[in-house]
Amino acid sequence: MKPRISVITLGVDTLERALAFYRDGLGWPTKGIVGREFEHGAVVFFDLQPGLKLALFARASLAHDAGVAVGPASASECVLSHNVVARGDVDLVIARARAAGARIPQPARDTFWGGYAGYFQDPDGHLWEVAWNPKWPLPED
Repeated sequence: MKPRISVITLGVDTLERALAFYRDGLGWPTKGIVGREFEHGAVVFFDLQPGLKLALFARASLAHDAGVAVGPASASECVLSHNVVARGDVDLVIARARAAGARIPQPARDTFWGGYAGYFQDPDGHLWEVAWNPKWPLPED
């Protein structure tokens, strides 16, 4: 099997609230909620980069689809990392997330590995790292 990820799906408590955070708060383009005509089918998609999408799916619908019980949410299960081009971009992204309603459990700071990073949590508690790594140069956006 060739390792490949094409969609990252986050289970959310309220699809409309999560949509508002990512679309309106962070400014990510989307067609909005699709699949409402199907029971347990409502979902939101965001294009992240070529070949990679973020999906928001109601936690109860995700559990139903996967055939598992809905468990308690935990911010420490998974971290999504957003690397930025410049050190100052970390502060800008975290400020935008805060303005959109994110909780900031760890403000941006110098890291032990020589970079600069901080964390925010979306309204459902999903943990995002925003990082600048001088050893991983990225192309200008």
